[in-house]
Amino acid sequence: MAAFTAADVKKLREMTGAGMMDAKKALEETNGDLEGAVDALRAKGLAAVQKKSSRTAAEGLVGVAVTGTRGVAVEVNSETDFVAKNEQFQDFVRKTTQVALGQSVDDVEALKAAAYPDGGTVADKLTNNVATIGENQQVRRMKTVAVTKGAVVPYIHIAAAPNMGKIGVLVALESEASAEVLTDLGKKIAMHIAAAFPMALSAETLDADVIVRERKIAAEKAAESGKPAEVQAKMVDGAIAKYAKENALLSQVFVMDNKTAISDVVAQAGKAAGTSIVLTDYVRFQLGEGIEKEVTDFAAEVAAAVAG
Repeated sequence: MAAFTAADVKKLREMTGAGMMDAKKALEETNGDLEGAVDALRAKGLAAVQKKSSRTAAEGLVGVAVTGTRGVAVEVNSETDFVAKNEQFQDFVRKTTQVALGQSVDDVEALKAAAYPDGGTVADKLTNNVATIGENQQVRRMKTVAVTKGAVVPYIHIAAAPNMGKIGVLVALESEASAEVLTDLGKKIAMHIAAAFPMALSAETLDADVIVRERKIAAEKAAESGKPAEVQAKMVDGAIAKYAKENALLSQVFVMDNKTAISDVVAQAGKAAGTSIVLTDYVRFQLGEGIEKEVTDFAAEVAAAVAG
């Protein structure tokens, strides 16, 4: 019996853009392992690299808040987009994000145990919301960034309400430059981050496991070229260097001019301001990132209900 279903083939095709037979063969080769099948298709040049965000579907909101030189992003999930538009839910996201701003560590459990502005704890309010709204909700994650002197600039892409929406970004800029200069620069970089989806601040901080995986894929591609081993090694190194450049924020090409590296954009802004500006950190939270939403067959559910 096959270790995968027709639904798995369909999902793999959606994830990679590969043809049906190629997707089916890849799943056969990997005994139904979807991630392994993606790698196999990529090694054969049959799949495009896709961001995880393109495969996620959880609902809710990402909230951002800044005070002084400190900012935080918080993701709160709901089951449906309808609830995300609910004023009670939005008020909870807004107030919980403000509570998170006062926390000393990025710990969701500690955040839920913290005092809520209206009384009780964040967890108490969440429980009440679930009961009154009638839908499951979760405080999923939070991340704080801060600078000693400078600015943390927030940005919301696809806003549902002030400071909350589908994608929340924070940009940390360490500098003596004016607030006006840093806010303008931070907003532009934040918009780039929302669009370009960097995986890390620099090549050196990219996830080591991801680099190992990419190197394996590059090695398989190089081996298929039939070229000498030393040439294959150079091909692999070149592929990894290209991957790092395209996925590390500082080396990415600025989406607004399609030619300047983000590191150079920051350096040029510092030169114009007459003082150093350093991009020290960032946050990019996209709603539902890394969550696979269960796909249901509504017609089948109705039929089962009628039959049962």
